[in-house]
Amino acid sequence: MAVLQPSRSRDLDKLLLRPGHLVGPSFEPGPELREDIKEYVKVLVVGAGGLGCELLKDLALTGFRNLDVIDMDRIEVTNLNRQFLFRLDDVGKPKAEVAAKRVMERVNGVNITPHFCRIEDKPLDFYSDFSIIVLGLDSIEARSYINAVACGFLEYDSDDTPREETVKPMVDGGTEGFKGHARIIIPGTTPCFECTIWLFPPQVKFPLCTLAETPRTAAHCIEYAHLIKWNEVHGGKSFDPDNPEDMQWVYSEAVKRAELFGIPGVTYSLTQGVVKNIIPAIASTNAIISAACALETLKIVSGCSKTLSNYLTYNGVEGLHTKVTEFVKDTDCLVCGPGILIELEKSITLKKFMGQLEDHPRLLLTRVSVTHRGNNLYMQAPPILEEMTRSNLDIPLFDLMGGLARDIIHVNGMSGKGDKKQSCLRKLRVAFKGVDGVADIDMAGGA
Repeated sequence: MAVLQPSRSRDLDKLLLRPGHLVGPSFEPGPELREDIKEYVKVLVVGAGGLGCELLKDLALTGFRNLDVIDMDRIEVTNLNRQFLFRLDDVGKPKAEVAAKRVMERVNGVNITPHFCRIEDKPLDFYSDFSIIVLGLDSIEARSYINAVACGFLEYDSDDTPREETVKPMVDGGTEGFKGHARIIIPGTTPCFECTIWLFPPQVKFPLCTLAETPRTAAHCIEYAHLIKWNEVHGGKSFDPDNPEDMQWVYSEAVKRAELFGIPGVTYSLTQGVVKNIIPAIASTNAIISAACALETLKIVSGCSKTLSNYLTYNGVEGLHTKVTEFVKDTDCLVCGPGILIELEKSITLKKFMGQLEDHPRLLLTRVSVTHRGNNLYMQAPPILEEMTRSNLDIPLFDLMGGLARDIIHVNGMSGKGDKKQSCLRKLRVAFKGVDGVADIDMAGGA
């Protein structure tokens, strides 16, 4: 009888090496499972801030050996009180690179690949390589984008049943002071981020008349410098919240405004918080939510126990309170559903098709990029890709899709009206009239 070598983690072995009453139907305990997780499971951590640092550490200690982390920010002095992987000498360096380096120094055998860039800069193929995506973000827009990417891989069969091999699970964590949440998203089964977007309250907006004429708080002075004074002085130049020089300028103007009206409390840290809508973070909350996320990640990839059903909330304001709520999937969701059905003539060109998306009542998409089965049909950016795909604009979409009667395509662009547009990814079910028995479909409702 073979003798099992002792593992570094006794508690982890209790989950992976023996059966139990709460295990999943496909769970097969044993050292092979532990080794398979180390060798074959690839995890992407999105965000390397307060929660992201904890996630990288926890996932590495949970036995995951192939990790990637993506974050576009650089380390600031104000990060050091809670983002424990960073030191004073790291200020100005990319968070993703420093966080990956620190965890690899402390956990033997783990390999973490950092990506210092925007999440939108990565092609869809990048995200398709991962077994699971773990989110440690503080932005609704970033969550929405990653959610759309993961749900975009989901395919349905003829009965609108999700195909298991196309499911890209996600674990999402978030913290706000002494409160936090951890949730699992299994596209096609559990509600996705867009299904429950109503859980997030709207951001606070200040009337411009108050900012311009009767400021009463430090936040009013900061928003005056950010929204009004910046445009007066810089004209058409866009404000970049990630540019330290731009942020310093807003801070300086906010201080002047506050002194003029006798308002105390304007600091550089508060300026960052107001402009970037940063929520104060507490290290202990990050640690608790990260632990929940890491455990759910392990349960999803191994089947060693039942997962959350499906949204956990934590409140440590007064004592400690946790609750799990089972939300229901929106069957008409534009993101995790089967996709919006669009019927087209065979002769329609890619350019005209993109124009239709702008007027579609359920899409309202502008600046559209189009991909089909991983092939770029047209890309708005970067310039070299736009030039390479520009010639496709006058070619019938039917030909670009290889003469298929119906198939899934993905479109990426700006969705919404007026100043409420945001980057999004949508999945479309395209069917061509008169091909392979495709009948006319009433598209007035967009589906």
